Amino acid sequence: MTSDGCVILGCNVENASYGVTLCAERNAVASMVVMGHLDPVAIAIVGGISGTPCPPCGACRQVLMEFNEDMTVVLESPNKIILIKAYELLPLSFSMDKTRGGR
Repeated sequence: MTSDGCVILGCNVENASYGVTLCAERNAVASMVVMGHLDPVAIAIVGGISGTPCPPCGACRQVLMEFNEDMTVVLESPNKIILIKAYELLPLSFSMDKTRGGR
């Protein structure tokens, strides 16, 4: 979801060569950019097994951090919804901002 409330969907695009598989999170970010948005505020991630938390992979964590380290990441779980900030998922992320050098 972007700061203006636009909800953008993403899905996994599997490939026999795992390295070129596109995760739903990065798919949603790419769609967001194509639509002219650069301001995500939240992302909800649902996995394949109902109720099992499915946190983003390392590559997706890095991409989310580069767009908004304070973005809320929403994960489902059996008894509650988990809310966590992107920077909590990836402390010491890479950064193009030389003054930040990770949170």
